[in-house]
Amino acid sequence: MARRTVTLTGRPPVTIEEDLWPVIASAKQWDNQYECQANRTWHLIVRQHADGRSLVYGVYTTQYQGERGARAGELIGAGDDIAAAVHRVAEACGCESIAEECIADLPAVEI
Repeated sequence: MARRTVTLTGRPPVTIEEDLWPVIASAKQWDNQYECQANRTWHLIVRQHADGRSLVYGVYTTQYQGERGARAGELIGAGDDIAAAVHRVAEACGCESIAEECIADLPAVEI
């Protein structure tokens, strides 16, 4: 079973089994025509466990010498505001430009 370690903001990272935490929303962006040629990439991911807890995390990577990437993440409880967590994580790792795209990728809420 594939495992992934996720960096969280202000607390130790967590390790999850990917099958138990499927991706329910994501967004990515890069600074070139093709992702494989990118100097910078931005990713936001939302995973959700069957019990309703969600992991929201983001990664900014750079190939430029002297420039540092960034990682941020939050583990939120069932029923907590995922959209608000996406905005906080996006701000913490410099992915603000794709926050709304990630939120729009969340499962629709029936009203």
